[in-house]
Amino acid sequence: MLETIYALASARGKAGVSVIRISGPMAHKALGLMASVPKTRRASVRKLHWQGVLLDEALVLVFDEGASFTGEASVELHLHGGRAVVAAVLGALAEMEGLRPAEAGEFTRRALENGCLDLTQVEGLADLIDSETEAQRVQSIRVLSGAIGKTVERWRRDLVRAAALLEATIDFVDEDVPVDVMPEVQALLEGLSRDLKREAEGVKIAERIRDGFEVAIVGRPNAGKSTLLNAFAGRQAAITSEIAGTTRDVIEVRMDVDGLAVTFLDTAGLRDTDNKIEALGVDLAIERANAADIRIFLMDGDKEICLIKPQIGDLIVRGKADTVEKIGDIRYDHSVSGLTGQGVSQLLAAVSKTLSSRTAAASVLTRERHRIAILGAVRALDVAMAELQQPMPVVEVVAEELRTASYALEVLLGKIDVETLLGEIFASFCIGK
Repeated sequence: MLETIYALASARGKAGVSVIRISGPMAHKALGLMASVPKTRRASVRKLHWQGVLLDEALVLVFDEGASFTGEASVELHLHGGRAVVAAVLGALAEMEGLRPAEAGEFTRRALENGCLDLTQVEGLADLIDSETEAQRVQSIRVLSGAIGKTVERWRRDLVRAAALLEATIDFVDEDVPVDVMPEVQALLEGLSRDLKREAEGVKIAERIRDGFEVAIVGRPNAGKSTLLNAFAGRQAAITSEIAGTTRDVIEVRMDVDGLAVTFLDTAGLRDTDNKIEALGVDLAIERANAADIRIFLMDGDKEICLIKPQIGDLIVRGKADTVEKIGDIRYDHSVSGLTGQGVSQLLAAVSKTLSSRTAAASVLTRERHRIAILGAVRALDVAMAELQQPMPVVEVVAEELRTASYALEVLLGKIDVETLLGEIFASFCIGK
């Protein structure tokens, strides 16, 4: 028999209201041992007693099987949020036969197993819990609401249509099929392949929205990089000094920039050096800068930074604008002074504009796992379309590749072949979720 589980579903510690969730076949009975059970889906106030002792006066919600988050019979107890109150109610539940504390993510796992959520929605819920910025919240809500599942269902309809047309040619191989179906099959597969490839290409941007973008501040020693980082952060995140080469390691500051999670990197000054320690810092600076989404080239002279070349989207910035006049013939995108704050807000706005323009290409898919599944379907479709181009295509080969593509989409939604992923996914959930 399926066990009934319970846990504190709200944050630990003193609060105005704390919520305990109970889920499983004995959930309603467990409530009945403490109070009268109200009608389902109707908030009701009940005094909770255990062994003759009043535990609390709580707001109680009851859900029938098939009408709850987990898909099981469930109860929510909205208690006064004192630690002693929560401990008393959890203690009472622990003494009831047939109940046990929930494990991390177990409520959500039951929702998955009972078909209330697909795996992409579970991942979206995990991302929503971890979201720090508006862009992360919007993306997570979209995934949790089933956007990926709806998109996959549209793809599957095209696959089913193409497969049905092919099956007709197989079933009527000895008869004349009234219409040549191959052009329609080819058109369906070509359109589907384009959609899949476009979504796969946008996964990297979606991952950046979830995990955060990186912006590296690069320049020669003593160009004011650390001072600019401190100006961005509004605090002394990096040590500043007139001594060149003060920064040896990469210093990171994570910020919310107009709803986007952005980590700014203060890197070692770029120059050729015989100092082994400084050289290690320069190598690390180059590595992190090359991997960053944007580089801010902070200039304090008319010499270009030869160790790293600007790319499209990078910003060329004149530093120390409070003390230095325009230098040489270099064309600057901005002028800033980390010391006085001059131009800092405008530079942040430019970073935000550049990154926001890139988010427009974000896929509905948000993880590398999704991209791998999609590319598996694309490979199968490519084989199928290549076969259709043959003078005498083997229809059975095409049909088998369509089944392979459909299998990949099932893996994406977590309907098959993902058991090894579940432990890792649910490890990120808290106990009450």
